[in-house]
Amino acid sequence: MTERMHAVAIEEFGDPEVFEDREFDRPDPDAAEVLVRVEASSVNPVEYKIRRGDLPPFAPDFPAILGCDAAGVVEAVGDDVTAFEEGDEVYGMVGGVTGAQGAYAEYVPAHADLLAPVPDSLSFAEAAALPVVGLTAWEMLVDKADAGDGDSALVYGGAGGVGHVGVQLADWLGADVYATGSTERKRELAADLGASATIDYTETDPDEYVAEHADGEGFDVVFDPVGDDHLQTAFEAVAPFERVVTTESSSTQDLSALHQKALSLGVVLSILPVLRGQGRERVGERFRRINEVVADGGLKPVLDDEQFALTAEGVADAHRYAEEEDHIGKISLVRKA
Repeated sequence: MTERMHAVAIEEFGDPEVFEDREFDRPDPDAAEVLVRVEASSVNPVEYKIRRGDLPPFAPDFPAILGCDAAGVVEAVGDDVTAFEEGDEVYGMVGGVTGAQGAYAEYVPAHADLLAPVPDSLSFAEAAALPVVGLTAWEMLVDKADAGDGDSALVYGGAGGVGHVGVQLADWLGADVYATGSTERKRELAADLGASATIDYTETDPDEYVAEHADGEGFDVVFDPVGDDHLQTAFEAVAPFERVVTTESSSTQDLSALHQKALSLGVVLSILPVLRGQGRERVGERFRRINEVVADGGLKPVLDDEQFALTAEGVADAHRYAEEEDHIGKISLVRKA
């Protein structure tokens, strides 16, 4: 008899009320996959954008189980998997987009290359907060910007999901970090995480903070996980010949500054290996390198004080809270809240 599992799914796009508690057949892992018993997940903007219908190319078929991030225990191992065995504690970017079940479920099958061991110092909730934002920050700062000693790095949204990892990682890489935040609470967190100075971008424009913190010339790296108007200001805040990295380039921008200042622009879409089924091996490899930063004390995920259960009601409440954009760090979804 086929075993069943609980999952939180949607049958249509819409407000958070579209989430439903459902029963599905428990999946079996393919040869290159492991089956993970999910202990925790977390909320990323991509999930509520998919739920709303904002990103049709990324959306799974209905009934859709969302949730890119997962942490839990290996329940079963595919025939070709050698990196993990039953009982291992793992985390990773498992799916929740086209072609791959997400983590808002009791169990999720995940390609082994998309996983890494849970660091000893992290709880399941902390580990589940790390995959999308950790991979995104790594690709922005290491792969695209090659940030390091002697660089000045301006991190937009230094208390946000990607931003709070960006502050810590840029600091660990040796950069002199500056961070923006819309509230005193968010700016204080960014400072605690390693920013040498913080900026209230609601009260100051790029000319002002470039003059105060970058000698009027601009920053070596501008790290933008926000996009829209922020991406335009990034072109103003970066120094000539230097680097802007972003996760959001779908808005209309004036790109003349790229030519006038001889800038480089790096764009990151961390979920692309899941969407395309290509380059998955790079995901697990980067998670293991991120684990080294965690072990070195250079990175610890920050969890918002509000924590939610992996039920339809809990996931709906978590999405509402995320869309208010008043939280700090990551919003946790756990088996038992």
